[in-house]
Amino acid sequence: MSEFADKAELIKSKLQEREEFLRESWVKAMEARLVRDELVKCHRHEGVNHLENCRWLSDKYISMLKENKVKGYKKIDV
Repeated sequence: MSEFADKAELIKSKLQEREEFLRESWVKAMEARLVRDELVKCHRHEGVNHLENCRWLSDKYISMLKENKVKGYKKIDV
């Protein structure tokens, strides 16, 4: 019976690890969405000068788009 208990514990830990990974991935994606919303507000507020005054936000948003993609827990090598 201990073999089945060990296997069940292994499955539970694997599922918990998957949930945590997906949760962190979604949190990063939502952070990028918040930065995008702030960038839109900045563009509207600054008007003509948005290229100079909102550049730091646009650079941050571009870097977040590259890094903070929602990823699944499976990795397939092609």
